[in-house]
Amino acid sequence: QVCPRLRTPQLPIWLCSITGRHGVLFGTDSLLLSDWKTERVFHLYFYNGQQEQTKTAHLTIDTHSHHWEEDRSEDPSSPGKRLPSVEMAIRTKWAGATVSWNGTDPFF
Repeated sequence: QVCPRLRTPQLPIWLCSITGRHGVLFGTDSLLLSDWKTERVFHLYFYNGQQEQTKTAHLTIDTHSHHWEEDRSEDPSSPGKRLPSVEMAIRTKWAGATVSWNGTDPFF
């Protein structure tokens, strides 16, 4: 559970400890947290400084995606379905959002 004050800071910058590794999740649009209209589709970036991460991950977040647009071939609640920890952290602020990794391999 994440405290509401930590989910909504003044600037869109979050320090994260995800699966024992530290990283920074940030956005470049300062209106993201003060204007609800900017929360429909927006971009966040994640960097953890680990050797295997060669560039900052560019993530596209869609908070108004529809469940019927998801790939039906795999049930998201199935025990074999793993969600990246970064996506789960993002969903503590934007529940139900879809996250596009834009060609980057997700971090687990």
